[in-house]
Amino acid sequence: MSDDFPVGTVWLVGAGPGDPELLTRKAARLIGQASVVFHDALVGAGVLDLIHPAARAVHVGKRSGRHSKDQASIDRLIVEAALAGERVVRLKGGDPAIFGRVAEELDACRAAGIDARICPGVTAASAAAASLGASLTLRGLARKLTFITAHARAGEALDLDWAALADRQATLAIYMGKAAAPEVAEQLMAAELPGDTPVAMVENASLPHERVLRTRLDLLGLAACSGLGDGPALLLIGQAMARAEIRVGQVENPNSSRQQNVKLASRMIVPAITGRPRPDERFSEHHS
Repeated sequence: MSDDFPVGTVWLVGAGPGDPELLTRKAARLIGQASVVFHDALVGAGVLDLIHPAARAVHVGKRSGRHSKDQASIDRLIVEAALAGERVVRLKGGDPAIFGRVAEELDACRAAGIDARICPGVTAASAAAASLGASLTLRGLARKLTFITAHARAGEALDLDWAALADRQATLAIYMGKAAAPEVAEQLMAAELPGDTPVAMVENASLPHERVLRTRLDLLGLAACSGLGDGPALLLIGQAMARAEIRVGQVENPNSSRQQNVKLASRMIVPAITGRPRPDERFSEHHS
């Protein structure tokens, strides 16, 4: 047993975007050494397979509109397990420190005198960009990268500084952005970000059933509604996305008619086993 995981310790571990091959070696070791693992709904099955057979795996997943445990209950479970002498892993999708509510869990552990540590993970934005064959930053065009969560409480509008976000030399990575896509597009365009700004959407990034779509800002709401399924989706907005490698149903000409682009926006599903279609599939429709 490693010296960094004595009994009564809590590790907040990043499970990455879902593909177990994108898990860090340290994360895999900690998962295998834990006596109890409290895991999110979005942690991939291949990652959960690394839990020791004798360990307890406790689902505490939270997804939009469907919460199995509230945050206070999760904090309490973690603290109780650590005080009982368990080796505790709190396993979170992506990187735990990016929209993972890690601060609350750290605070709860520290208030109880428990040693709590963080093991970082690959965040969804990095996995999505890799699937697109694109860089999140681009010299001269995308000098800034901003991570945003589009999750808001039911009935509430997104409280964001849209004027600051409508930066033509930035890439916006918007987590949990599918439901908010129409509002995101409307607000950014109202803040004078051009409607032809390139947008890419990746659903279930890194997984075999991944969906990859490319569109433009003024068609974002339509594309999100017509092309995405029920999985978690990340939106990437900015000029860097013009270089995304998507060869099926992409908007080749940003000056083409709106009618043509609307038709294309509803056809942008790309098979994601490899992220690239076979040559004979380049201009055909795909459904999953």
